[in-house]
Order: sequence, then structure tokens, then C-alpha cells
Amino acid sequence: MNEGDRVRVERGEQTYEGVVLPSSTTEQLVVKLPSGYNVGLDRTEATVEVLESGAHKVAGGGTGAGADSTVTFDEDLPTIALISTGGTIASTVDYRTGAVTAQFDAEDILRAVPELTGLANYRGRVVANILSENMTPSVWQDLARAIREEIAAGADGVVVMHGTDTMQFTASAVAFMLETPVPIVFTGSQRSADRPSSDNVLNAVSAIAAAKSDCAEVLICMHANESDRRAALHRATRARKNHTSRRDAFETVGAAPLGEVDYESREVRFRREHDRRGETDPELAAGLETDVELVKYTPGASIEQLRAVGDSAGFVIEGTGLGHVTTDWIPELAGLIEDGTRVVMTSQCLDGRVCDRVYDTGRDLLEAGVIEGENMLPGTAMVKLMWVLANAEEPVAEAMQTPLAGELTERSVPVR
Repeated sequence: MNEGDRVRVERGEQTYEGVVLPSSTTEQLVVKLPSGYNVGLDRTEATVEVLESGAHKVAGGGTGAGADSTVTFDEDLPTIALISTGGTIASTVDYRTGAVTAQFDAEDILRAVPELTGLANYRGRVVANILSENMTPSVWQDLARAIREEIAAGADGVVVMHGTDTMQFTASAVAFMLETPVPIVFTGSQRSADRPSSDNVLNAVSAIAAAKSDCAEVLICMHANESDRRAALHRATRARKNHTSRRDAFETVGAAPLGEVDYESREVRFRREHDRRGETDPELAAGLETDVELVKYTPGASIEQLRAVGDSAGFVIEGTGLGHVTTDWIPELAGLIEDGTRVVMTSQCLDGRVCDRVYDTGRDLLEAGVIEGENMLPGTAMVKLMWVLANAEEPVAEAMQTPLAGELTERSVPVR
């Protein structure tokens, strides 16, 4: 029995037919079923009958990273740096447990998505090998430095493989830390490669197309809808993951996506003005003040919630509506601000902007020294405050209310 053979496997009263796939362990037999799903079986418990030898050619034969991995160079193609941080797009299934684990490096991604062949020359780099819930600001900094090094070494674009759950935070951090002359495209996968509905191929191919475009910004590239035809390109600082499992989970808040990629033609189209390729040098300011918190206000929230973050360098509040909290919090906020803590107000509404000049509560917050976060997303505002506290020369309020990476707009306009 070899990889690519079509087999019938019996285990107790269960029978499976399918194609043998490479396995990361010698103890497990992995079979691709006609449904498109994979099944992992303990070899010692299975009886295998080969129905057809060499029925399918299987890429990536052998076990372990680097098996059968060949990357050729074509001087007529642009060079794209593939940087892996982990996540579902760079994951495989551990068939002993059924769990998805991040363990692929950049070469494994090329092998897992053969559709990338011929689109560009690739340089692979692993910055981290973690699921995105384990992401930290120090990894953001490592990633920004790695991207800067790849651009300096001649990369025509950068694609970052990242878990989707915290992608918007990392992408925003990179957008603040790094001025870029080339596209930096974050992409991931909502569903692992062993599932027939996996989005890894469309997202990866579309991200490469976007990395070859003229948009020198930090983008998030994910499914535009539930079909397999288009990927949306979101400006990193305006994007939010709005669904736990749909393939088109990401949305640009307050507007349509900045652009899109047609999967079949690989054509990239942009809707609005954007920074152009080659207009700046790759400047890095990777400092971050990590002692920054995000506080979500809820009715009846205790004053102790504020006191718990009172010793921090700053925090962002997700307030109600136009940017409000209970009036009981205002004297405490005034005291914290007087002692040097920076406080930024955002809204927990999904769209719109903060305006603390409409009601008495808002005016009192402004008088206390709270900084209006305009229409910044709360998570983006938190990341920006971390960057501003470590890097900005002007007053913090002025820096927070100045657009640095497309994170806020001067006015809100209808989605179109």
C-alpha cells in the first residue's frame, strides 16, 4: 500500500473507501473519502485492501516538513515573501485526537496549495508557529521586523499566513509599525484543508494576486461571500471578523471592502484611493507600550472595573452609543487621567462614530479628559494607543485623532 492508492479499509464493523494520503505519523492511516473529507485510522486496528494502485498522484509524499518540496526560480516572476505565523491555513489535522494543530512551515503551505505554483517566486519564513489565540504584542513586533527585512531583501510583496481569530489585531499593529512600499497581505482559513469546503486555496491564491498589485498597504484577504469566486481585500485597520465560522467572516466596517480579487482571472480591482507601490521607503517603528487595556462597559458595571486598569499607561473604553458610560465612572476617570493614564472612548456599536458633545454625559467625559476615538474600531484603537504611547511626539490626543493607517475617516459615509 502506497500514497495515492485507492483502498478499502475495514475497522470493526466500519468500512471506508478512498485514497491514501500522506500522514505525519507512521501509526496513522489517512484516507481521503469520496465526500472530500479525510479520515484518520489506527493502522493496528485496520485491515486494508488495495483496490487500485497509484490511482491518484499525491503531492507532498513522505512525512515531516520539507518532504518532496521543490521551489524553482523564474526571473520573469515577482518575488513574494511567504511568512507563516500559524493558524488554520497553516495547520494539519492530528488524526490521533481529531484536533487541528498549527505545524506547517512556509514550504508546507506551498505543498498544501499547489495552485500557488507559477504565480510568483517564493521566499519562505516562519516567525511563529501558533494558533492566533496565542498571539502576543511581542510576536507582532517580531513579525513587523521580519516583514521589513524581507522588503529590504527585495521582496515585491509579502503574504502573512495568520489565524483568523486575532488577525485584525496583528494586521493593525503591522499597519501602524511599518511604512511599506509594497503590499502586505494577511490571509488565513476558516476551515482546514481536510474539509471539502476549505477556503485555504482561494484565500492563498488571491492573497498572492493582491501582493503583486500596486496597493502598498496592509490588507486582509479573505472570501468575499460564500461562493468560491471572489476574495475581498479589507484595509487592515478597518476590518473586523464578524462571524465565527463562515468563510466570508471578515467585513470592512462602515464601507465596502477596499478591493477584491477575481479567483479565476486573478484580476485585482480597487474601489477607492490607496497608497501606491514604491511611494515610500520601508520605515519601521516597532515600539509598543504593552500596558494598555480594552474595557467594555455594560450597564451596572462596577467602578472596580476601572480601578483594575487604573495603573495602566492607558486604556480604551467600548462605550455605549455615541460613547457613553455611567455618570458614576466620570469622577474616577477624571482622577486617573489627572494621574497620567490616557483614556480613549470608542463605541461598541458596529458602525458610526463617537460624538461626546450631544448629551451631558459625553460633555462631562470630554471635560474629564477622555479622548474621542472618532470612528475607530475598539480593537484597532487599542493597538493604535499602544503604538502612539511608544512613538508619537505630538500630544496623545492629537495623534489618536489623526489618521495614520486608514483607521479613521474625517466623516462617515453610507456603505456603497
